Amino acid sequence: MKRILFLFVAFIYAIGAQAQIVGDPSTWSFETKKKGDNKYDLIFKVKLQEHWHIWSFNPGGDGLLVPPSFKVNANKNVKVIGKPTETGKKISKDFDGEEGLEHFFEHNVTYTQAIEVTGNTKVTGTYKYQVCDESQCLPPKTKSFSFDITDAVAMDTAKMDTAAVAVVDTPSAKDTAAVVAATGGAASNGTTDAGKQDLKSGDPAANKDIPESLWMIFLAGLGAGLAAVVTPCIYSMIPITVSFFTKKVASRSQGIKYALVYSLSIIVIFAILGMAITAAFGGNALNNLATNWIANLFFFVIFLIFAFSFLGAFELTLPSSWTNKIGSKSNANSYGGIFFMALTLVIVSFSCTSAFIGGIAVLASKGGRIGPLVGFSSFGLGIALPFAIFALFPSYLKNLEKPGGWQNAVKVTLGFVELALALKFLSNADLSKGWRILDREVFIAIWVILAILLGVYLLGKLRFKHDSEMPKNHFGIEYLGVPRLMLAISAFAFAIYLIPGMWGAPLKAVSSFVPPMGTQDFVSGGGSSTESNHAQGGLKPVKYVDRLTMYEPEVVKKYGLVTFFDLEEAKAAAKQLKKPLMLDFTGINCINCRKMEGQVWSDPEVMKMLKEDFVIVSLYCDFDGVELPKEEQYDSKVLGSRIVTIGDKNEDYQATKFNSNTQPYYFFVDENDVQLHPKGYQYDPSVSKFLNHLKLVKEKYKSLHP
Repeated sequence: MKRILFLFVAFIYAIGAQAQIVGDPSTWSFETKKKGDNKYDLIFKVKLQEHWHIWSFNPGGDGLLVPPSFKVNANKNVKVIGKPTETGKKISKDFDGEEGLEHFFEHNVTYTQAIEVTGNTKVTGTYKYQVCDESQCLPPKTKSFSFDITDAVAMDTAKMDTAAVAVVDTPSAKDTAAVVAATGGAASNGTTDAGKQDLKSGDPAANKDIPESLWMIFLAGLGAGLAAVVTPCIYSMIPITVSFFTKKVASRSQGIKYALVYSLSIIVIFAILGMAITAAFGGNALNNLATNWIANLFFFVIFLIFAFSFLGAFELTLPSSWTNKIGSKSNANSYGGIFFMALTLVIVSFSCTSAFIGGIAVLASKGGRIGPLVGFSSFGLGIALPFAIFALFPSYLKNLEKPGGWQNAVKVTLGFVELALALKFLSNADLSKGWRILDREVFIAIWVILAILLGVYLLGKLRFKHDSEMPKNHFGIEYLGVPRLMLAISAFAFAIYLIPGMWGAPLKAVSSFVPPMGTQDFVSGGGSSTESNHAQGGLKPVKYVDRLTMYEPEVVKKYGLVTFFDLEEAKAAAKQLKKPLMLDFTGINCINCRKMEGQVWSDPEVMKMLKEDFVIVSLYCDFDGVELPKEEQYDSKVLGSRIVTIGDKNEDYQATKFNSNTQPYYFFVDENDVQLHPKGYQYDPSVSKFLNHLKLVKEKYKSLHP
């Protein structure tokens, strides 16, 4: 009896040790909440099993994470109001190998979408989401929803605005006029009791977990404010304003008090601007815009305008009537008058501060609901500090550098910086849409040119029409100041640092700004595609290369590893080369896939075996950028859904053939689809274990193909 029991337990364990389909760990429930005669909230409640999480609308990371998205089908009786909101305890975590904090929910989260109807109707649509745990992510799922509205008050449809559907693009969302989405994606480690929280956009609890981001925004805002002080619009006002408060008042103490009020007013004005942005756009709207390809193109154009303005092409100013009206109310006889003096400064200096304001607005998008308040308040603090300091210590005014041509040099330098930053926004849009117009080496080449031109300008060899002459010494000879020389050296050094990146150097100092290595066409040491394919017997991948190469991990480019993207093409190569086939079930947004590639594939012995002994095919299960021809689309019995895209097909193959649906997962077969190891290799960043697995596969292949 004991032997039978032992064999039974061993059998059960053996079954559990095999790859298996992981059931959806999320449970969705739906309800409506009436807010008025014809206004309702569509409520989506999600419960997650232990250790699983779902990405937030504000995902963070590298911008490629898959956030929840909601698509409402067209219905003339339904109008979508605003964007969906999320309620729960949002958690932020910095995953190894990923860019920045990533935000997610565990246990519970509630999504709410407001609508208005003209009468009783049915609201239908689909929602898309992805769930992950610490070691794996399930492919994104798309499911249907339906809400029955049965207690609405009938009204004339003409009284309601056109039933247009709000659209907020996400990096993973297709362009459609019916998508209601919020960008996002990140992992979370907290608990949520959605039922105990009000369904409000930008729940404050969701912002308590990002102190690092807020500190970064604060310091960046403060630095931008201090940098703005040296621009002509503000710098020239410091001695005039401080002298006014210290010499034209009854006593020094009163002058100091008024100067401090003036400085505080500047901070308050910018704080009000930050709160206005939050009130106008909502807690996460700026971040939604920051990850949206259309918004990134908009920011690209805005930063170009700022750059051209700083370079002297034109001057950005607010209407003079604003300045005159505000200036008429300015005086030093009351606190209100002092406030309007500060407001006058803010308006008059707009031509110099506009670029800084634009940059702070973009950066503040990472700080949730209070990000704009923190960013703009610290920016105001940076501008106000010099006025307060010189009011307290007016004797230091004589040490101030006199206004002159150096201030214009500051503006031009900032113009070059703005041009460089503008390219980042264009790159974001390019990556999101897969245009490939700004690949990594092209991006770096432009930055190199900008850095060199800046260095040449700082040496005085390049002039703009509004530049004054270089300063002259006692002999009437133009000379170069030490600060300007140091900046020029820095610009040239930065250009030289960037140059190796055009041949695949990682450039870790600026890796978060330049496009990913997957867009690099040539990597020194790893070789070009042609060279690497020569190592594979002259066989080169063809299908989907133009769409998927950009997502290849850095290790593939660095070491010249050839990867196919189509299963049949890879099988043909494996047959011709007489090598086993490694099926790399992966994902564009798979964190642990990147960890395996960076920590395990990069090992010299592992890489040697992968390049010499295997044919590798990377099957992206979350790539929906290419649809299959209509005649190749089909219904999957295992997945219970329609197979429409390449990602769907790869996911179905993994589930049908290997009874698995998580990534990363590696299976090994020969050209006849015969499995070479009874188990696949799931996420486990142990180099020794992976090497042993590869060796066993290699031996099995040799035994089948002597």
